[in-house]
Amino acid sequence: MATEPPRPAEEAEAQPPLGAAPGPAAAAVEGGGRRRGLNGCVPLSHQVAGHMYGKDKGGILQHPDGTVLKQLQPPPRGPREQEFYNKVYDSDCCDSILLELREYLPKYFGVWSPPTAPNEMYLKLEDVTRKFNKPCIMDVKIGQKSYDPYASAEKIQQQVSKYPLMEEIGFLVLGMRVYHVSSDSYETQNQHYGRGLTKETVKDGIAKFFHNGYCLRKDAIAASIQKIEKILAWFEGQKQLNFYASSLLFVYEGSCQATTVRLSDVTLAEKRGVPKRLLSGGDILEYNNNIHLINSTENGKIEASVSKGLSKFYALHKKAYSKRHHSQLSLKVENLEQDNVWKSSTCITQEHLNGNVIPQLEKVFCHMPAEIKESVNVEVRMIDFAHVFPSNAKDEGYIYGLKNLITVLQNILDN
Repeated sequence: MATEPPRPAEEAEAQPPLGAAPGPAAAAVEGGGRRRGLNGCVPLSHQVAGHMYGKDKGGILQHPDGTVLKQLQPPPRGPREQEFYNKVYDSDCCDSILLELREYLPKYFGVWSPPTAPNEMYLKLEDVTRKFNKPCIMDVKIGQKSYDPYASAEKIQQQVSKYPLMEEIGFLVLGMRVYHVSSDSYETQNQHYGRGLTKETVKDGIAKFFHNGYCLRKDAIAASIQKIEKILAWFEGQKQLNFYASSLLFVYEGSCQATTVRLSDVTLAEKRGVPKRLLSGGDILEYNNNIHLINSTENGKIEASVSKGLSKFYALHKKAYSKRHHSQLSLKVENLEQDNVWKSSTCITQEHLNGNVIPQLEKVFCHMPAEIKESVNVEVRMIDFAHVFPSNAKDEGYIYGLKNLITVLQNILDN
C-alpha cells in the first residue's frame, strides 16, 4: 500500500481490466477520463505497490475528504489487519507500547462502506502524502520472512521464490516513484525492479530513489535514517507483536522548498552578456514564476526567492550567464517555510564561486549538512498489517531488516 495526493484527471487515468464485469461498486468513467464511483471515491492514482483497485481483488481508493480507503482483504488477513488497527487506536488504550506505535503508523479513522455496496469494507486511513507537492514514494517490505508462522509449505515456497535474498538482506523494495526536477516528471519502478536487486546492487538500487535527476538528496536520506532509527528503537523495546510481510512507506518532497538565497558582497567583474532585464543600473530586476530577484537595501545584499523547482533556476542561470563571469560570492541559504527554519549556524557559505552557480546550488539543495535533517520534509511510516501476530519475544526478523536498511542508507550517505 502506498499513498499519494490526487492528480489531474489526464495524469491519473485508470483503466478497468479487459473483460471485467461491473460489480455493485463499479466505477464510472467521467468526461475527464478518470474513473469515479463509490460515492465520489477514485482509485489512488500514484500507488506504487500492493493490490491495485480494478486489477486485483482488493485495492486502494481516495475518499473525497482526503483520506485513503484500503479494501479489506478476505479472511483471515482482512479481519486480522482491522483488529490490529482497532487495538492500536482503541480510545481506551493505555499501553505505552501501542500508544508510541501510533506515531509510526498512518492515522486510522475506522471502517467505511459505500451505501451502494454495504458489504464492501474499507479501512479508512490517513493519506501520508497529502501534504507533499511532488511526493517521492518508496514501499519497502521489511523482515527476513514475507510469510507468517501459519503459512502452508506451498505458500512458503511461493514467497521464498519471489526473492530468495530476503532472508539474507532483510528487506525488499516493492516499488518506487521518484520526481525528477530536471524533466518535471516521475520515474516509476515496480516490484520486479526490487526483486532484481542483488547484494552488490541493492545500494545503488535504493540510491536511485533519492536521486532527483540532478543530484543525490542526501538531506532526505539523513532524515529517513533518523526516522527508521526511532522505529528500530520501538522494536527493540517491545515483545508484544511480530510483523510479517509488513512495509515501510517512505515519502519525501521532490520539489524544492520555498527558499531564500542571499548573495552578499557581490562584485561582477563583467556584465557583458547579461540581459538588461536582469541587470539594470546595478539592480537585479528579473521575475518569473519560480524566482524573484530583488535589490535589498540591507547592507547592499541581494535576495533571491526560489519558490519552485530547480529546473527553472537552471534555465535562468543559462540565460543570464551565457558567457563565463568571474564573481566572488558569499552564498547563504535560509529556509522560509513556517516552522521549518534553518538556524543561522547551519547556513551554507560558498566563497569564490567564480560564476559557477549551478554546482553550488546543487550543494545547497542536495548536499545539506546532517545538522539540518530535521527540517527536511520526510515521512517514514509502517504499513500493511495483515500478518501481525501476538508474541512474547522480540521481532528479530524485522529488527534485522531495519538494521540492514539503515546500514545501506548510511553507506549511500557516506559515499
